[in-house]
Amino acid sequence: MRGLWNKLFGDRGERAAAKFLRRQGFRIVQRNYSTPLGEIDIVALDGTTIVFVEVKTRSSLVAGRPEEAVTLDKQKKLTNMALAYLKKHKLLEHSARFDVVAIVWPEDAREPDIRHLRNAFEPTGKWQMFS
Repeated sequence: MRGLWNKLFGDRGERAAAKFLRRQGFRIVQRNYSTPLGEIDIVALDGTTIVFVEVKTRSSLVAGRPEEAVTLDKQKKLTNMALAYLKKHKLLEHSARFDVVAIVWPEDAREPDIRHLRNAFEPTGKWQMFS
């Protein structure tokens, strides 16, 4: 049951993140893009830059800030998924970056606290990308 709650809570955060990014002028290209390696939460355009967005939602700061969950291992995985996306869509010549949207949404709050970390990390791992 906890897994279902986490999924629903995460989906709620991703919807809030997409709405937030649209208000910032981003164009949402895709949400929940599935690859054999995992899922990219949001693929967006910021002008001509392709932005791969990882959304982390927490109900409190007890376990730390949401963005702290984007570990080096997660960054490597996101880099590989983004590279696969760019290859599949023949977009390797476009600039790209990784953003993190960190959301804290207490159970009793109507609106979340949203922090947008642009260019949150550099591509990592064996097959690096460059923006």
